[in-house]
Amino acid sequence: MILKIEKDHQRFRQIVKGRIRDDLRKFLSKGELIGKEGKHLISIPVRSIELPNFRYGDNSGGIGSGEGEEGQPVPGQGQGKGQGGEQPGQHLMEVDLTLDELAELLGEELKLPRIEPKGAHRITTIKERYSSLRRVGPDSLRHFKRSFKEALKRQIMLGTYDPGNPLIIPEKKDIRYRSWKEIKAPQSNALIVFMMDVSGSMGEEQKELVRLESFWIDTWLRKNYEGIETRYIVHDVNAKEVDKQTFYHLREDGGTKISSAYKLAKQLIDAHYQPSEWNIYLFHFSDGDNSSESDNRECVRIIKEQLLPVANMFGYCQVASAYGSGNFINTLHEHLRGHEKLLTSRVNSKDDIYDSIKTFFGKGH
Repeated sequence: MILKIEKDHQRFRQIVKGRIRDDLRKFLSKGELIGKEGKHLISIPVRSIELPNFRYGDNSGGIGSGEGEEGQPVPGQGQGKGQGGEQPGQHLMEVDLTLDELAELLGEELKLPRIEPKGAHRITTIKERYSSLRRVGPDSLRHFKRSFKEALKRQIMLGTYDPGNPLIIPEKKDIRYRSWKEIKAPQSNALIVFMMDVSGSMGEEQKELVRLESFWIDTWLRKNYEGIETRYIVHDVNAKEVDKQTFYHLREDGGTKISSAYKLAKQLIDAHYQPSEWNIYLFHFSDGDNSSESDNRECVRIIKEQLLPVANMFGYCQVASAYGSGNFINTLHEHLRGHEKLLTSRVNSKDDIYDSIKTFFGKGH
């Protein structure tokens, strides 16, 4: 039976989730939200939730009792100075949600179908499951409830149990310990490769859009897969693998050769990730500027012949830049239009992230 306080807590959580769901488009564009991310929780400010509470005071005076004329100020009130405000106050409350709960809200609001992983039964992990008891073991695994039950059974059998004075004293032979066995559990693994143009035309504004978009991509995929590995590739005319911190802060002054990133991504897959056992997701962020038409054609060839056959999805996200030509997305549409694994989106501002995530995952790839 669920205690009333637990029901109230569950109800409150539902209210919180409802408020977040109503403002999800706004939360998707909040960069400071990511800054509040902890190890397993993310702190979200939610407006206008009043927690029920009792208020105590002195009611001995009653209502409308005592001396005084209509319109006369109440003592202690109306003594302030300065102009009063005209806007109501806004109540903010920090609510902690797990990233799993946040991903669930994302999927519900955007109506994202759950992803059906491939290779789900090819990779297994060994897990320990506590499913039995034994008579020996460390104190840290002592099963107190079962130990007292064994002691009670022994005392009843011996006739030493007194219901009027229910004193139960376990002996060594009564003690039980939790025991485990190793089981093989199927695990769906996924690889995310984030690629980004860091040439001179990609400024801080563009990188902030990439940071927000990739956070929500990562959050949704982690909801659907148990094991996630993430690799980061940056490129100008040359590509290299970097860590997460460098990925979001590195900036170069050179030109752009997109094919260099695609070639490096293929090398990583060939060296470390068997496509039959890994669910592979490739995402490229760029302002659409490339060095030449010949490299555009090379990119199309690599995507079509080498990356799409091994990937669950190839997502190209073009962020707006005053210095980029924005032509590369048109090249993809011209040569690869209709390919179900290739998905493209344009993000001109933070408000476009909502629709971009829906574009990438709306078909359940």
